[in-house]
Amino acid sequence: MIVLGVDPHKSTHTATAVEPTSNQQVGSMRIEASLADYRRLLSWAKRWPQRKWAVENANGLGRHLAQWLLARGESAVDVPAAATSRVRELSRGGRRKNDRIEAAAAAAVAYLQGDERDFAAEDHTTALALLDERRVNLAQARVRTVNQLHALLRDLQGRTPWREMSRRLQQVVGRHMERGREGVQL
Repeated sequence: MIVLGVDPHKSTHTATAVEPTSNQQVGSMRIEASLADYRRLLSWAKRWPQRKWAVENANGLGRHLAQWLLARGESAVDVPAAATSRVRELSRGGRRKNDRIEAAAAAAVAYLQGDERDFAAEDHTTALALLDERRVNLAQARVRTVNQLHALLRDLQGRTPWREMSRRLQQVVGRHMERGREGVQL
Protein backbone atom coordinates (compact mmCIF):
# COMPACT_ATOMS: atom_id res chain seq x y z
CA MET A 1 0.00 0.00 0.00
CA ILE A 2 1.19 3.51 -0.87
CA VAL A 3 -0.06 6.64 0.85
CA LEU A 4 -0.26 9.68 -1.40
CA GLY A 5 0.02 12.85 0.65
CA VAL A 6 -1.22 16.06 -0.96
CA ASP A 7 -0.23 19.60 0.00
CA PRO A 8 -2.84 21.84 -1.68
CA HIS A 9 -2.51 25.53 -2.54
CA LYS A 10 -4.75 27.90 -4.47
CA SER A 11 -3.05 27.40 -7.82
CA THR A 12 -0.94 24.25 -7.38
CA HIS A 13 -0.99 20.93 -5.52
CA THR A 14 1.99 18.76 -4.63
CA ALA A 15 1.54 15.02 -4.14
CA THR A 16 4.17 12.78 -2.61
CA ALA A 17 3.96 8.98 -2.60
CA VAL A 18 5.20 7.47 0.66
CA GLU A 19 5.86 3.80 1.39
CA PRO A 20 4.34 3.66 4.86
CA THR A 21 6.34 0.80 6.42
CA SER A 22 9.68 2.51 5.74
CA ASN A 23 8.34 6.09 5.56
CA GLN A 24 10.38 6.56 2.36
CA GLN A 25 9.27 8.87 -0.42
CA VAL A 26 8.95 6.92 -3.67
CA GLY A 27 7.75 9.70 -5.93
CA SER A 28 6.45 13.23 -6.08
CA MET A 29 4.48 15.33 -8.52
CA ARG A 30 3.44 18.98 -8.64
CA ILE A 31 0.37 19.95 -10.65
CA GLU A 32 -1.71 23.01 -11.41
CA ALA A 33 -5.10 23.12 -9.69
CA SER A 34 -7.04 22.23 -12.84
CA LEU A 35 -9.14 19.30 -14.01
CA ALA A 36 -6.63 18.41 -16.73
CA ASP A 37 -3.83 18.16 -14.16
CA TYR A 38 -6.08 16.26 -11.74
CA ARG A 39 -6.39 13.63 -14.48
CA ARG A 40 -2.60 13.66 -14.91
CA LEU A 41 -2.16 13.19 -11.16
CA LEU A 42 -4.54 10.24 -11.08
CA SER A 43 -2.77 8.63 -14.06
CA TRP A 44 0.56 9.05 -12.24
CA ALA A 45 -0.88 7.48 -9.08
CA LYS A 46 -2.23 4.42 -10.91
CA ARG A 47 1.26 2.88 -10.87
CA TRP A 48 0.39 1.96 -7.26
CA PRO A 49 -2.80 -0.16 -7.39
CA GLN A 50 -3.08 -0.21 -3.59
CA ARG A 51 -3.19 3.46 -2.67
CA LYS A 52 -4.77 5.85 -0.21
CA TRP A 53 -4.90 9.64 -0.58
CA ALA A 54 -4.17 11.87 2.41
CA VAL A 55 -5.22 15.43 1.51
CA GLU A 56 -4.14 18.16 3.88
CA ASN A 57 -7.04 20.49 4.70
CA ALA A 58 -9.56 18.59 2.55
CA ASN A 59 -12.32 20.87 3.78
CA GLY A 60 -10.41 23.99 2.73
CA LEU A 61 -7.91 24.42 -0.12
CA GLY A 62 -7.88 20.69 -0.80
CA ARG A 63 -11.66 20.40 -1.04
CA HIS A 64 -12.00 20.41 -4.81
CA LEU A 65 -9.28 17.80 -5.37
CA ALA A 66 -10.51 15.61 -2.49
CA GLN A 67 -14.10 15.64 -3.76
CA TRP A 68 -12.87 14.95 -7.30
CA LEU A 69 -10.90 11.92 -6.06
CA LEU A 70 -13.87 10.58 -4.08
CA ALA A 71 -16.13 10.95 -7.12
CA ARG A 72 -13.72 8.67 -9.01
CA GLY A 73 -13.83 5.96 -6.36
CA GLU A 74 -10.49 6.74 -4.74
CA SER A 75 -9.88 6.23 -1.03
CA ALA A 76 -9.11 9.59 0.57
CA VAL A 77 -8.87 11.08 4.06
CA ASP A 78 -8.59 14.61 5.43
CA VAL A 79 -5.43 15.50 7.35
CA PRO A 80 -5.51 18.59 9.61
CA ALA A 81 -2.81 21.16 8.83
CA ALA A 82 -1.79 21.29 12.51
CA ALA A 83 -1.04 17.55 12.45
CA THR A 84 1.26 17.83 9.43
CA SER A 85 3.06 20.71 11.12
CA ARG A 86 3.75 18.57 14.20
CA VAL A 87 5.03 15.68 12.09
CA ARG A 88 7.27 17.95 10.01
CA GLU A 89 8.83 19.53 13.09
CA LEU A 90 9.43 16.21 14.83
CA SER A 91 10.73 14.29 11.82
CA ARG A 92 12.83 16.99 10.16
CA GLY A 93 14.24 18.60 13.29
CA GLY A 94 12.94 22.08 12.76
CA ARG A 95 10.62 24.28 10.84
CA ARG A 96 12.02 23.54 7.35
CA LYS A 97 9.18 23.49 4.95
CA ASN A 98 8.49 22.90 1.29
CA ASP A 99 5.59 21.38 -0.58
CA ARG A 100 7.15 17.90 -0.88
CA ILE A 101 7.86 17.78 2.84
CA GLU A 102 4.31 18.97 3.62
CA ALA A 103 2.79 16.32 1.31
CA ALA A 104 4.95 13.59 2.84
CA ALA A 105 3.94 14.78 6.32
CA ALA A 106 0.26 14.46 5.33
CA ALA A 107 0.92 10.89 4.25
CA ALA A 108 2.78 10.09 7.48
CA VAL A 109 -0.04 11.53 9.59
CA ALA A 110 -2.58 9.44 7.72
CA TYR A 111 -0.70 6.17 8.11
CA LEU A 112 1.40 6.42 11.26
CA GLN A 113 -0.31 8.91 13.56
CA GLY A 114 -3.95 8.10 12.95
CA ASP A 115 -4.86 11.81 13.01
CA GLU A 116 -6.65 11.64 9.68
CA ARG A 117 -10.39 12.23 9.40
CA ASP A 118 -12.70 10.46 7.01
CA PHE A 119 -14.91 12.65 4.90
CA ALA A 120 -17.73 11.84 2.55
CA ALA A 121 -18.46 12.88 -0.99
CA GLU A 122 -20.70 15.92 -1.15
CA ASP A 123 -24.11 15.62 -2.70
CA HIS A 124 -26.13 18.15 -4.68
CA THR A 125 -27.51 19.81 -1.57
CA THR A 126 -24.01 20.90 -0.53
CA ALA A 127 -23.35 22.39 -3.95
CA LEU A 128 -26.70 24.19 -3.88
CA ALA A 129 -25.99 25.53 -0.39
CA LEU A 130 -22.63 26.90 -1.59
CA LEU A 131 -24.27 28.54 -4.59
CA ASP A 132 -26.98 30.06 -2.38
CA GLU A 133 -24.37 31.40 0.04
CA ARG A 134 -22.49 32.98 -2.86
CA ARG A 135 -25.71 34.51 -4.21
CA VAL A 136 -26.53 36.04 -0.82
CA ASN A 137 -22.98 37.40 -0.48
CA LEU A 138 -23.16 38.98 -3.94
CA ALA A 139 -26.56 40.53 -3.24
CA GLN A 140 -25.31 41.98 0.05
CA ALA A 141 -22.18 43.35 -1.65
CA ARG A 142 -24.33 44.99 -4.34
CA VAL A 143 -26.62 46.64 -1.76
CA ARG A 144 -23.59 47.84 0.22
CA THR A 145 -21.97 49.31 -2.92
CA VAL A 146 -25.17 51.04 -4.06
CA ASN A 147 -25.68 52.53 -0.58
CA GLN A 148 -22.10 53.80 -0.53
CA LEU A 149 -22.54 55.33 -3.99
CA HIS A 150 -25.79 56.95 -2.90
CA ALA A 151 -24.12 58.48 0.17
CA LEU A 152 -21.24 59.74 -1.95
CA LEU A 153 -23.61 61.29 -4.49
CA ARG A 154 -25.55 63.02 -1.70
CA ASP A 155 -22.28 64.47 -0.37
CA LEU A 156 -21.27 65.65 -3.84
CA GLN A 157 -24.64 67.19 -4.68
CA GLY A 158 -23.99 70.56 -3.06
CA ARG A 159 -20.26 70.75 -3.78
CA THR A 160 -19.72 69.69 -7.39
CA PRO A 161 -20.62 72.24 -10.07
CA TRP A 162 -23.35 70.53 -12.06
CA ARG A 163 -22.22 71.84 -15.46
CA GLU A 164 -18.73 70.33 -15.03
CA MET A 165 -20.13 66.80 -14.88
CA SER A 166 -20.52 64.80 -18.05
CA ARG A 167 -24.04 64.40 -19.39
CA ARG A 168 -24.07 60.67 -18.52
CA LEU A 169 -22.92 61.32 -14.96
CA GLN A 170 -25.58 64.03 -14.61
CA GLN A 171 -28.23 61.49 -15.63
CA VAL A 172 -26.97 58.90 -13.15
CA VAL A 173 -26.74 61.42 -10.30
CA GLY A 174 -30.15 62.85 -11.12
CA ARG A 175 -31.79 59.43 -11.23
CA HIS A 176 -30.30 58.42 -7.88
CA MET A 177 -31.19 61.71 -6.26
CA GLU A 178 -34.80 61.39 -7.45
CA ARG A 179 -34.99 57.88 -5.99
CA GLY A 180 -33.62 59.22 -2.73
CA ARG A 181 -36.27 61.93 -2.60
CA GLU A 182 -39.04 59.42 -3.29
CA GLY A 183 -37.95 57.44 -0.24
CA VAL A 184 -36.76 54.44 -2.24
CA GLN A 185 -34.09 52.68 -0.24
CA LEU A 186 -31.16 51.58 -2.35
